[in-house]
Amino acid sequence: MFTFGSETLDSSLANMGIALGVFAAIIGLIVLVGRLRGSKTIALDATLAITGLWIVLSAVSLVIFVVKAFTVNWAELGGTSLVSVPWPTDLPCSDEENGTSAMLRCGSESLSDFTVANASLGLRLLAAAAQISGLALATTPIVMLWLICVNTVRGRGFSRTITRALTGGAIAVLVFGIASDLLQGIAATTALREVFAPDDYAWYPSVYQLTVTPLPFAGALMLAALAAVFRHGLRLQQERDALQRENEMLADDNRGLV
Repeated sequence: MFTFGSETLDSSLANMGIALGVFAAIIGLIVLVGRLRGSKTIALDATLAITGLWIVLSAVSLVIFVVKAFTVNWAELGGTSLVSVPWPTDLPCSDEENGTSAMLRCGSESLSDFTVANASLGLRLLAAAAQISGLALATTPIVMLWLICVNTVRGRGFSRTITRALTGGAIAVLVFGIASDLLQGIAATTALREVFAPDDYAWYPSVYQLTVTPLPFAGALMLAALAAVFRHGLRLQQERDALQRENEMLADDNRGLV
């Protein structure tokens, strides 16, 4: 993800253009190296390089999450809770619709994306579990794409390995997605309950705010459908190979008769 900020829109767009240009240059370099080597699978080679780098960075992030849970005394939370934080009093806003100029409507925001200092080991492990499940959810489709490219480059575009991996990936996306949604909400509420006393009614969350988004179900359905496509392709390939063998046998028999 690329993020830039500037006082003017032109500067922000220019910085974004530079970042995208560098990314395009890297892709171009991969394509150039592939052409110099005479590769006929340049797109697959580029995808392999990008997905491989993504998987390595995900593995590094996994190690960081685990080590951080045992070595630091703070925990980072990213789930929503029922605790609402009002806007600052010095922020100009109004609850009325008087006037003709644009103005902010006063409100509050749910407390999310916060850090708890001096957190207990249990809370740190819970926060790490939420982060790891989210990381696994984002990495699983990348692993599937990498596996498809590897088998295609090796001449096994349709194989049982891919269909089984896609089926397993669909299950993994569903499990990791639901776990990520639930663990984020559980970790956020648990953290606030560890910080505030039960008699602090303004800040102590009385209930757990849990949400499961449609994303895991949609991702799992897409991978399952892709597995069905590859399974059908494998069946067609097997039928074609069987027909080719029969034709070769018939050709040999005809040569024997002549």
